[in-house]
Amino acid sequence: MKVLQKTPANARHSAPLPRDPKLLVVTAVVPAKDEEATIEQSIGRFAGVPLTIEIVAVNDGSSDRTGEILERLVKQGVVSRVIHHPQNRGKGAAVRTGIQAATGHVIVIQDADLEYDPHELPGLLSPILQDKADAVFGSRFQAGPRRVLYFWHSVGNKVLTLLSNMLTDLNLTDMETCYKMVRADLMKSLPLVSDRFGIEVELTARLARSGARIWEVPISYSGRTYAEGKKIGWKDGVAALCGTS
Repeated sequence: MKVLQKTPANARHSAPLPRDPKLLVVTAVVPAKDEEATIEQSIGRFAGVPLTIEIVAVNDGSSDRTGEILERLVKQGVVSRVIHHPQNRGKGAAVRTGIQAATGHVIVIQDADLEYDPHELPGLLSPILQDKADAVFGSRFQAGPRRVLYFWHSVGNKVLTLLSNMLTDLNLTDMETCYKMVRADLMKSLPLVSDRFGIEVELTARLARSGARIWEVPISYSGRTYAEGKKIGWKDGVAALCGTS
């Protein structure tokens, strides 16, 4: 495996963030594929989060009522914008579509299930507001409370994180986390190409190569079982890592 080399310049971009946090907009990119059972509740959890949030949902070729529900939420003013992929193209493609459509100062990826709680977002944003970080990862393996589930799945995540760290020379504890919050100017500058679950690996590698200042903060996590609709296993991560390397 080839170790990625960082660019010598730091990835701090010229566009300053608003000094007043109340003027800062966080874009939540929500990729969704057949999530009619959870999509409305998942987006509803943004209510009460003390941030200005633009929700850009991407319906990735769902065969259920996900698209219909998202269109209703747009009409109700809950979702800022919904984009429909006529056919399923994969999580990475949906994330890239959402990034292109984002208009906020900061972008974060939010899965359409109930595994990640949007009330964690102010904690992720804090290092960016303090100009300590360009990107913040929410780690499920630090001090935050989490639902106890699959041992081998957690082992797989840790192995993937180790391999990613070897490639990028980072010391992350949770490379596979969905919660990756990045300054929008930096996020939009990354040449992302992954269509499927490899987006997590590629995004991490692109940030490392750019010289971004990356922080981690602990988050809570309520993982789903496969019976509850969990779609990705650690083998998907291995395939993604091999494809990226």
